[in-house]
Amino acid sequence: MKHILTITLLVLVAWTSCGQRDTRQKESREAKQLLQGIWVDKEAETVVFKMVGDSVYYPDSTSMPAYFWVFEDTLYMGTAARYHIEKHTEHLLWIQTPTGETVKLVKSEEPERNEEFEESKPQMLTVTEVLKRDTVVFYNGNRYHVYTAINPTRYKVVQHTLNDDGLDVENVYYDNIIHLSIFKGSQQLFSRDFRKQQYESKVNPQFLGQAILNDITYDHADAAGMHFHVSLCTPGAASCYLIEHVVSYDGKMSTQLLEY
Repeated sequence: MKHILTITLLVLVAWTSCGQRDTRQKESREAKQLLQGIWVDKEAETVVFKMVGDSVYYPDSTSMPAYFWVFEDTLYMGTAARYHIEKHTEHLLWIQTPTGETVKLVKSEEPERNEEFEESKPQMLTVTEVLKRDTVVFYNGNRYHVYTAINPTRYKVVQHTLNDDGLDVENVYYDNIIHLSIFKGSQQLFSRDFRKQQYESKVNPQFLGQAILNDITYDHADAAGMHFHVSLCTPGAASCYLIEHVVSYDGKMSTQLLEY
């Protein structure tokens, strides 16, 4: 089921920006006005989202606010999410998720519901400090010093996930740049920065767009050289590509995809 949902999200992300612009220009201002306010799950009585002006807000610290609009019988939110509207009045909203489930919402008249949004201002998710590793490698009577560093950047990565209500939400993360240096005594054999874009030929492009360059680890040394594993992962999920770099003892590097 998880794979089906992932495929659904990727298809939605692929929807062209041209189509979005057309529907925005023809949006229903009357429907948008009726959506203003806080909407609560009718059965669970939990807050699902809040509509203010042109923006939709979620009551958690990872989902980013998104632009929303209504065109004909469809509610659009963010860059990819769209939901068929089954029923819509001033105080009632029924929408159908991409999986076919109907989410029944009612507008809340309780002022204290606003506190859930004040306590859950969205934050960018990122490593706040440079992660450094220093490893000594012995092979064939020689001693090598390996330095790795994971450097947080300001490059944003937008990931689409389904929240507990079955709605597509956008989480924003910061990507990393990974550095690898190898020394033999005072001689530098290898030094390079790695960015996720260099793996375009080996990784599914839809996956790459929502992934971050996660980590690099030393694995082992043999006659071919020192083996390092680089992971490209979608944040908060178990989906990763594992890529191997082999650096020879004369400083040359080869790359292969290990697993997904």
